Amino acid sequence: MFKNRLVSNHTPRPAEAKAPKLLTPTPFHRHNRQLLALLLENQPWFSARDLGRMIGWPLNERTLRKLDADQHRMITLDLHGEAQSELMVSESGAYAMMVHHYHAENRGLRQWITHEVVPALRDGQVPFDDCTPNLSMLQWPGLSVSLLHWHSEPWIRLRDMPMLLAHPQMQVEARPRSSGRSWWRAVLPASRLG
Repeated sequence: MFKNRLVSNHTPRPAEAKAPKLLTPTPFHRHNRQLLALLLENQPWFSARDLGRMIGWPLNERTLRKLDADQHRMITLDLHGEAQSELMVSESGAYAMMVHHYHAENRGLRQWITHEVVPALRDGQVPFDDCTPNLSMLQWPGLSVSLLHWHSEPWIRLRDMPMLLAHPQMQVEARPRSSGRSWWRAVLPASRLG
């Protein structure tokens, strides 16, 4: 009547929690403010905290209720060698926040995100090909400038040059001229044969 029961000493283990893959965001700078961004599943995502600073409106729980569920998420990022959970907003969510919290500067911010940040993110994911132009960012603290790589040459837009030349790291002390001669007259005697 009683059947032999096999008793197992094996206790079931809880499923091992997989460590989330750390993603490294790309920092972009506009008007001395940083915007962390990354490409996830071929979609641009932006730090909600940084975007809130740029639009002048904190992106908190109440503010995020205006977004759909697929327009924001928590993503674990590798920030300065540490894993940190960061609230991120999708590209459409970023544009929606700029519409909900209108400010005159948001037009320039939208254009910067559309024409510089998103193309730089997308070009960073494509294998480099010297024959096709690729967009990247040239960055210093407080300044980001679009850089186009084409035929092994870096190109900067002419309209970005005044901003680039005015940056403190680009300031070069003028060397006093030792003589009243122009540079080509100073070189001329050295290049003569005989």
